Amino acid sequence: MKKLFITTAIAAMFSASVFADGTKKAHTVTVSYTVVNQFAADFSNAKNVTWTVNGNFQRADFELEGIKTSAFYNHQGEFVALTEEVSAKAVPAAAQKEIDAQYKGYTVDHVIVLQNNTELNPDAEATVYFADLKKDAKDVLVRITPDSHIAFYKEVK
Repeated sequence: MKKLFITTAIAAMFSASVFADGTKKAHTVTVSYTVVNQFAADFSNAKNVTWTVNGNFQRADFELEGIKTSAFYNHQGEFVALTEEVSAKAVPAAAQKEIDAQYKGYTVDHVIVLQNNTELNPDAEATVYFADLKKDAKDVLVRITPDSHIAFYKEVK
């Protein structure tokens, strides 16, 4: 659930709307033919693919070589970004030092790396990390910039 929240939070960065009706009804998702074909070409080894479509993006959640991954496409079929779960060890050392200083007593629980398609969006940072930090009952999500600085993103609990 938390991993889904983190991925959703990252998707919100793209100004994507997330819709949920709170029920367990099955929903039919219509993914464009162009996006399905582009995804198949980009990620031919993907397993357990599920799709989410909203007004801005078409997102595929899947496993690639055992790693939970999400790929975002616009409605024209262009690849926008990729998120992957990574080990807490993937957090750059300088960022870990800043976490230790700013968030004393917190530990890094989950980390998601966001890789933007900078050819499509040259203003986007190529790689950004989001780390879920825990301390007792507190849970916060921080953004780790490419230069390893920490920025508060959202309180989870």
